[in-house]
Amino acid sequence: MTKHETLVMSEIAPVLYRVEEAAEALRIGRTVVYELIRCGRLRTVKVGTRRLVPVEAVAEYVASLDGAT
Repeated sequence: MTKHETLVMSEIAPVLYRVEEAAEALRIGRTVVYELIRCGRLRTVKVGTRRLVPVEAVAEYVASLDGAT
């Protein structure tokens, strides 16, 4: 892979987060993310055997926190 290809790939915004990435984006632990998924507060999609979190789902969850206070 050339330096240019690496740079272009790093500029592509993610559409789906791994659970660990969603936890990092939310600044919470991975276990908390799994609990939010389990109780239905954080939406996910399944791709093969992987459970992924849409970026929009993270934004929806944060927006729901604003209404919960």
